[in-house]
Amino acid sequence: MRKRWLLPILMLLVIMMISACGNNAANSNTTGNAAATDSPVATEPAAANSGNSAESGTITYESELGPVEVPAHPERIVALTNAPNVLSLDGTLVGVDEWTNKNPLFTEKLKGVEVVSEDNLEKIVEVEPDLIIADASSKNLDKLNEIAPTVAFTWGKLDYLSQQVAIGKLLNKEAEAQAWVDDFKTRAAEAGKEIKAKIGENATVSVFETDAKNFYVFGDAWARGTELLYQSMGLNMPEKVKTDVLGPGYYTMSPEVLSDYAGDYIVLSRSSSGDNSFMQTETWQKIPAVKNGHVIEIDTEASTYSDPTTLEYLLKIFKDGFLK
Repeated sequence: MRKRWLLPILMLLVIMMISACGNNAANSNTTGNAAATDSPVATEPAAANSGNSAESGTITYESELGPVEVPAHPERIVALTNAPNVLSLDGTLVGVDEWTNKNPLFTEKLKGVEVVSEDNLEKIVEVEPDLIIADASSKNLDKLNEIAPTVAFTWGKLDYLSQQVAIGKLLNKEAEAQAWVDDFKTRAAEAGKEIKAKIGENATVSVFETDAKNFYVFGDAWARGTELLYQSMGLNMPEKVKTDVLGPGYYTMSPEVLSDYAGDYIVLSRSSSGDNSFMQTETWQKIPAVKNGHVIEIDTEASTYSDPTTLEYLLKIFKDGFLK
C-alpha cells in the first residue's frame, strides 16, 4: 500500500521540479534579452548613408554643366578662373591662374600658391586639389575632372554679384556671400547718390584703357569698375558709348576719336609700368574732361576683376575721386 502511494508522489515531485527549471530558464532568457536591448551596441543606429550630405563630407553642386559632387568643405582648391571670388571668402587655394597671381591686390594671400594652367595637368596633379574651378570653355574639363571634382563657369553668364553668391554656394558659404552682396549694393547705391549730387544728375562717365598700341572704351560689365559705376552707382554713360559699346562689351579706338567717346568724367585704366606719353599729346589734352581735371586713374593690373576685394578697392577710389 505504501509503495502504491509513494510512486504518484514521486512522479508529482519530478513534474514540479521540471516545471520550476523551465520557468527559471525562461526568466533567464528574458533577462538576457532585456540586457541586450539596453546595451549601447544593440541600440546604436545603423551607419549613416555615405551619399551627398555635408555630414558625409560631400554636397551636390548644381553647376551650369550639370550636378557635381564636391567636398562640403574643400581644403585644396585649384582656381583656373574666379580665384579672386574664392579668396574673398577665405577659400584655401593651392593653385591659381597667372593673371590673378600678377594682381597686386592678392600678392599677400597668394604667397606659396602655385601658378597653374589647364595646359599643364601634371602640375595640377602635383598640388593634389580636392576641388577645381575652371572655365566652361576649357578643352580639358574631362581630364581635370579625373584629377578632382571640377565645377565650370562661363565668364559673364552670371552678373558680378550673382557670381559671388555662386562661388559662396560652392564653398558652402552662401550666407556669407549673400550678406556681402546685400551690404555692398546698399553702400554703392548710397555712394552713387552722393556723387550725382556733387557732379550733377546728368553728368556722364567713360571708362578708358590704354596699352602699348590701342585705346579701349568699356560698357557696363567689363570689370575696370564698370559694373560698379553704371550698375550699382547708377552713373550715366555717354550716348555714343551706349550705341557702340554696350553690345560687344568693349570697343577699340584710335586716339583721334577719343573725344567722341569721352564723358564729362573719365576713369582711365592704365598700367603703372606702361607708356604714358599719350597724356602729353594735344589729342588727349584737348578732351574737355582732361582740361577740367575730371580724370580718375586706376591701376589696370588691380582692376580687371569684379570680385569683392576689387570692388571694395575701387569703391574707395571712386568716392575719393568724384567727391574730393
